[in-house]
Amino acid sequence: MIYNNQWRENVFTRKITVFLGTAAIAAAMTTPAVARDQIRIVGSSTVYPFATTVAEKFGKKTKFKTPVIESTGSGGGLKLFCSGVGEKYADITNASRAIKASEIKRCAKNGVNDIVEVKIGFDGIVLANSKDAPVMKLNLRDIWTALAARVSVNGKLVANPNKFWDQVDSSLPHTKIEVIGPPPTSGTRDAFDELAMEGGCKTYPNVKAIKKQDKKRFKRICQTIREDGAYIEAGENDNLIVGKLKANPDAFGIFGYSYLDQNRDVIQGSLINGKAPTFDNISSGSYPLSRPLFFYVKKAHVGKIPGMREYIAEFLSDKALGEYGYLAEKGLIPMPAADLKKMRKHAVNLVPLTK
Repeated sequence: MIYNNQWRENVFTRKITVFLGTAAIAAAMTTPAVARDQIRIVGSSTVYPFATTVAEKFGKKTKFKTPVIESTGSGGGLKLFCSGVGEKYADITNASRAIKASEIKRCAKNGVNDIVEVKIGFDGIVLANSKDAPVMKLNLRDIWTALAARVSVNGKLVANPNKFWDQVDSSLPHTKIEVIGPPPTSGTRDAFDELAMEGGCKTYPNVKAIKKQDKKRFKRICQTIREDGAYIEAGENDNLIVGKLKANPDAFGIFGYSYLDQNRDVIQGSLINGKAPTFDNISSGSYPLSRPLFFYVKKAHVGKIPGMREYIAEFLSDKALGEYGYLAEKGLIPMPAADLKKMRKHAVNLVPLTK
């Protein structure tokens, strides 16, 4: 009898153990995994060195882990950012241009509804070459005439016949047109297309007239860069472009001002419309290829991914973005103090985009 009772107790114990084990497995399958304990950032190669500097300072001075940052280009970053909400998606994306209406729609389609836009300052797009060569003096018309797929010759649009700079303008040197620049996924490329290419094509009356008839055609003509070897895509690595300029004195590279500022011992910026790419000219807007820089925050992730509010606060602090902040030393052109104060309040309150 005692044996039978013990046998029943053992069977009962095994059943309870199996039941509890099965329940634990089921609970593990239905309970969401613990949220990431590290901020994930993607986006612009131009903003990348600034964000990396902030991330390193943030990691050293707070209890949070240093954020993981990937340089994917502005377009690539926004595509990743807009893919969804949850720990497998990016929390923040850097951008060297403002988010597009089409990207906001893509975000909304994937449940990313509250996006906070944070402007961090300004940058200039530089057309630079080796210090072993003369400083190039260009205008926007020269840039478009050298790099467009189709250009205006005697009032007609034809495939770009210009192989050397002096074919663009007789005052320019007789050197082969060779420009190394970013791909279409880059915010730098977007801004260059809009500011330099479109700005240059408007100087031709027959091309400018197309805008009134067909805006899409006008934009396509203005912004389509030639593919015959005169323009070489270098991916999302601006340091790679700088390296190529060191090796080839005849080549030119397109990238953000900060890369020029950090490599002034070996490269120099071209004058555009008579203006040099300097801190003062970019901050005043007199340099024609000036642009604002941003990062975008997924509001739904704030409070779930540790450290996001603190990272934003560090980025917008006077120590980072002030006139004499550590990001100015890296080449970022800071906003006026009053604008920074407004942006800080906007970011702290996580005010979403309304456009």
